[in-house]
Amino acid sequence: MNKTPHPIYPEIKPYHSGRLKVSEIHELYFEEYGNKDGKPAVYLHGGPGGTLNPYFAQFFNPEKYRIIQFDQRGCGKSTPHAELAENTSLDLVSDIECLRKHLQIERWLVCGGSWGSTLSLLYGIHHPERVTELVLRGIFLLRKKEIDWLFEGGCGRIFPEAWEGFLSVLTADEKNNILPSYYKKLTHSDKRVRKTAAKAWATWEASVSRLVPDPELIEHFADDTFSDAIARIECHYMLNHFFLEDENFILNQASKLNEIPTLIIQGRYDVVCPYESAWELHKRLPHSELICIDDAGHSVTEPGIAFAIREATDLFSR
Repeated sequence: MNKTPHPIYPEIKPYHSGRLKVSEIHELYFEEYGNKDGKPAVYLHGGPGGTLNPYFAQFFNPEKYRIIQFDQRGCGKSTPHAELAENTSLDLVSDIECLRKHLQIERWLVCGGSWGSTLSLLYGIHHPERVTELVLRGIFLLRKKEIDWLFEGGCGRIFPEAWEGFLSVLTADEKNNILPSYYKKLTHSDKRVRKTAAKAWATWEASVSRLVPDPELIEHFADDTFSDAIARIECHYMLNHFFLEDENFILNQASKLNEIPTLIIQGRYDVVCPYESAWELHKRLPHSELICIDDAGHSVTEPGIAFAIREATDLFSR
């Protein structure tokens, strides 16, 4: 691949948006961008609990791609907001397939970062015949050591001031049981308790996402609506071990992806999803290409990462 970074594509607006009912209680919001007759590609946002973003469509050539994004269950404009019932990893995999069928797409490129990389891998494992290529960024493999790193103090040794803020909403006793204590607050009947906990959770994540902390990103994550969904849903998934019996499920099932061209893009100094996971996935997928961005952390908005995703989609557009 060309090592000279190119700008991402200019901002575009969706040419179509819609809603899709996927269960008795959940309805998804989705958008389509680019060329309606182009190569189909779906971008899966992070979290779990994030939202779609027009910025993500800029990773794709709008003349060559039909770009699809959607808000996952409980996220963004999908309803009901921040809902935890009927919200599991396999529910989301099923939703991707429902959306594919609804849009009458035979196969598509699947791209995602952070939790979006996890969901891309899970979808590919369950439906490999529907995936033309995988473009993955900021690898997260659902293992306890990855969760403990971010929420049990490992990452806090690098960002002690932000970690102190994250812990500030907990009592001394609650700090001995961080995730369950946060869950109680994030599901509390008092909206003020829930709001305070959600802001602290989301601010912690945003504070460590970029190589150089970004006040605008932190402000965005701390927004009441966004923080409520991402904090509640993330904590819900983590406490339930992402609803998978085997924490090594992705690595153990990775051989099912061997026929899918795969590019893995990882910031060297990603402290949200450390480089080790990308390396281990790459070793399980010997046909994959691992691209290290030496001057980046976790965020998809960091220039080196954004450029690399665009180069990957350009490569696969041919």
